[in-house]
Amino acid sequence: MKAGNLDDLRPRTPDRLSRGALLAILAHLGLLVALSLGVSWKASEPEGVEAELWAAVPQAAAPRAVEPEPRPEPKPAPPPEPPKPAPKAETPPPPPPDRDAEIAREKREQKEKLERQRLEEEKQRAEQEKRERERERAQREAEEARQEAQAKKEEAERKKAELEKQKKAEAERLAKIEAQRAENLRRIQGEANATGAPGSTGTAAQSAGPSAAYAGRIKARIKPNIVFPDEVAGNPIAAVEVKVAPDGTIIGRRLVTSSGVAAWDEAVLRAIDRTAVLPRNPDGPTPPSMLIEFRPRDL
Repeated sequence: MKAGNLDDLRPRTPDRLSRGALLAILAHLGLLVALSLGVSWKASEPEGVEAELWAAVPQAAAPRAVEPEPRPEPKPAPPPEPPKPAPKAETPPPPPPDRDAEIAREKREQKEKLERQRLEEEKQRAEQEKRERERERAQREAEEARQEAQAKKEEAERKKAELEKQKKAEAERLAKIEAQRAENLRRIQGEANATGAPGSTGTAAQSAGPSAAYAGRIKARIKPNIVFPDEVAGNPIAAVEVKVAPDGTIIGRRLVTSSGVAAWDEAVLRAIDRTAVLPRNPDGPTPPSMLIEFRPRDL
């Protein structure tokens, strides 16, 4: 045998490829290339071939049919994807109990409770004080009303007592005036050696004066001229001595006894001045001097 053939029969070492494996790989590669060429040949459109046709009679050829280009079919719209649910928030685990925070909360709640109790007590105390003030005010107003009524009563009693006192003093004054008048008349009569009776009220030495009828006529002439609108307690007497001429003309007047009321005395004197002339005495000559008495109640 030849040496070359012997090498072929020997076993191959592991680190070298055999010739058969190499040939198999080359064959497969060739097959893949042939398949690729065959596929590309089938997919390519064959080129057109033109040929001229001759005929005895000229004819126009019909147009070559043109195949329409295939329109791509519309792809269906993909269905909308459902909304993804929002991720659920994970609830954090409760923190471990804090003893200090719990104690602080208990203290805060206790403090708030005490504050509410204090406010409630203050409110009740304020309402109690308000009721006390209202009761005191009502008592004070009642006491003031009682004192005012008592003061009015005392004032009325005082005025009544003063009026009674004034009336009593006026009566005493009038009594004194009347007594003084009588004393003056007695004294005048005694000085003039009067011959009248002890109870006579004249001023002449002898009883010679106007008659009652003439005296009434004189007063009737003077009284219309008396102007006195005031009120006088009692009925005091104002005695006036009037001097008259023989023809009745008043030539003088003098207040002999005051009534104690100056306004009444002045009213009487003014009335005599206004009268000026007295009526004549129908029973005889006109007396030269006459004492005439005037009382407010006689008007």
